[in-house]
Amino acid sequence: MDVGQIAGLIAAIAFAVLAGFLIYPLIRLGKLFDQIAETVKDTGDHALPALDESVTTVRQVNRSLEDVNKISAAASTTATNVGALTDLYGSFLGKPVIKAQAAVYAAKATVQSFLNRRSGDGEHAKHAETETREG
Repeated sequence: MDVGQIAGLIAAIAFAVLAGFLIYPLIRLGKLFDQIAETVKDTGDHALPALDESVTTVRQVNRSLEDVNKISAAASTTATNVGALTDLYGSFLGKPVIKAQAAVYAAKATVQSFLNRRSGDGEHAKHAETETREG
C-alpha cells in the first residue's frame, strides 16, 4: 500500500464519519417535515368545519339584523305617525280650546271690572256723603 492509497482510505473514512454525523440531523429534519405536514393537514381538516360554522353564524346574525332593521323602521314610522297625530289634535282641538279660554278670561275680566265699579260707586257715594256732611 502506498501513500496515495492510504490517503484515499483516510479520505473515505473521514467521508463516512462526516456522512454519519450528517445523517442524524437529516433524519430529524425529515421527522420535522413530517410533523409539519401532519399539522397542516389537521389544521385544514379543522379549519373547514370552523369556516362553515362561521358562515352559518354570519347568516344568522344578518337575519337578526334584518329583523332589527324592520323593528326600527316600524318604530320610526310609529313615531312619525304619533307626531302627525299630535299636530292634528293640536290644530283641531287646540285653537277652539284657546278661543274658549280667551272668551272665559274676557268674561271673567268683564265681570270683575263690573263688580269693581259697583263696589267703587258705593264707596264713591259714601265718600261724597262724608264730604257733604263735613262741608
